[in-house]
Amino acid sequence: MYIYGRNPVKEAYLAGKTVDKLFLIKGDNDPALGKVRALAKEARTVISYCDRATLDKLSGGGNHQGVAASVTDFEYSSLDDIIACARSKGEQLLVILLDGVTDPHNLGAIMRSAECFGAHGVVIPKRRSVSVNDTVIKVSSGAAEHIPVARVTNLNDAIRELKEQNIWVYATDFDGEPPKCVDLTGDVAIVIGSEGEGIHRLTKELCDGVLTIPQYGKINSLNASVAAGVILYEAARQRHV
Repeated sequence: MYIYGRNPVKEAYLAGKTVDKLFLIKGDNDPALGKVRALAKEARTVISYCDRATLDKLSGGGNHQGVAASVTDFEYSSLDDIIACARSKGEQLLVILLDGVTDPHNLGAIMRSAECFGAHGVVIPKRRSVSVNDTVIKVSSGAAEHIPVARVTNLNDAIRELKEQNIWVYATDFDGEPPKCVDLTGDVAIVIGSEGEGIHRLTKELCDGVLTIPQYGKINSLNASVAAGVILYEAARQRHV
C-alpha cells in the first residue's frame, strides 16, 4: 500500500506504522521533507530518490508534495498480549526481546525460530530497530502470521515490566553461563543484542543473568538470528524433556 503527502507520511511514522520504503523527489530541500527524511533514517527505512513522474505514478496522480511511502500492513501486538497468550495456554512464558536489531533478514529469521521453538512472541523497540516490513515477512516463511510481535517505546521499561511480573530476563553476551546450565523452563525473556553493538550496557545491567553460547572456532561472535535460534532451541529442549 502506498501513502503520499508530507503530513500523511510523517504521521505514519509518528503512529508507528511500518514504512517499507520512502520515495523522495530529487533536489527538493524543503524543511518539511527534511523532517520526513530524519524520521525515515531513525526508523532505518530504505530511501529512494526519484523524479516527479515516478511519484506521480505511485500516488495515482494525487498531490504527493514530493514524497510517497510504501507501508506494510502488519498488525503489532502489545507486551501484555504476548504475556496473556502464554497464560491462556497454561504455559510458561518464553519471549525474545531485540535490542536494536536493524537487519530485516535477522528479524525475519528470529521470528521463524521463535515460532518453531514455541516462543510466545518477539519484542522490538519502536526506534533504532527494523520494523516488520515486507522483507521480514518474506524471510519469516509464514511465521509472521503466527508469532506476535510487540513494538515498545522503551526496551528497558519493557524489561522492568517483565521483572515486576516475576519473569526472569537474560541477556546474551560473552561473560555469562552456558544456556544448558541455566534453568529456562520457567517464565523467561531472552534479550538479543544488535548486529554491531550488541546489548547496551544499561539493558544488560537490568537483566537477571547473562547467557553465553560456547564457541570453539576462530570467530568470536554469532549472527543475531543464529544466537537466538540456539538459545530458543535450548529453552525448548529443557521444556520438552
